[in-house]
Amino acid sequence: MGKGCLTVCKYFLFLFNIIFFLFGTALVGFGLWLLLDNQSFIVVLNDSTHVKLACYVLIAVGAFSMLLGFFGCLGAIYEVRCLLGLYFTCLLLILLAQIAAGVFIYVQKTTLDDGMWEITRKVMDNYPGNSSSVEQAWDFIQKNMQCCGWRGSEDWFTNGVIRSSEQQLFPCSCQNLTLASRNASDSGFCEASADNWPVYQVGCAASVKNWFLTNIGVVLGICIGVAFIELLGMILSICLCKHIGSEDYTQVPKYQ
Repeated sequence: MGKGCLTVCKYFLFLFNIIFFLFGTALVGFGLWLLLDNQSFIVVLNDSTHVKLACYVLIAVGAFSMLLGFFGCLGAIYEVRCLLGLYFTCLLLILLAQIAAGVFIYVQKTTLDDGMWEITRKVMDNYPGNSSSVEQAWDFIQKNMQCCGWRGSEDWFTNGVIRSSEQQLFPCSCQNLTLASRNASDSGFCEASADNWPVYQVGCAASVKNWFLTNIGVVLGICIGVAFIELLGMILSICLCKHIGSEDYTQVPKYQ
């Protein structure tokens, strides 16, 4: 490899690691938002230890990506073989971990669906209609995704308020406007004029699945893009590491 190509490779790797560092920063910020935010749909899942663990893992992965990007920049600019080799190894491990995570999610999708059902069932059973942050998040999901319950509107039949009430109550955020006139509230409980609730019959699980299938091209594009960037970083680092001569180590600044 010529000196000019080596220089181009070095600075491309440096630029790549700047992007990788910013990506890690974004992951840390996203993980903290999921963990601390109390205004979005994620509030519904925050009672799950699995979800909290996932947030901590996301923060840890982001912090590791920031550290990896930092060392990658040092290895590229100062042409330090040990840092470049460590950088290549870490990228390889990250890529393998992502593949393993994708396979695990696909194999365990039934278990994950059952876990989501348990989380949402507890939310619906204990839903008192007092506009807490968890209830607002669940109302937001049902209203905007036009669904009711996780697997269907019958999920609400075990709610304590609905079971104990002498009136025909149903969750206002489930209301299907094509079946009844709009109620004054989008949260809490509304009274039905007949035995049949004027609500959406499709469960939110099906709505989420339909949304995912509709946007699967975008999801796959992001996954392939991330994998391509990681492979590019691995190729650049191994090429640079391979063509660094031992005499170049004399150019590495020495700090006292």
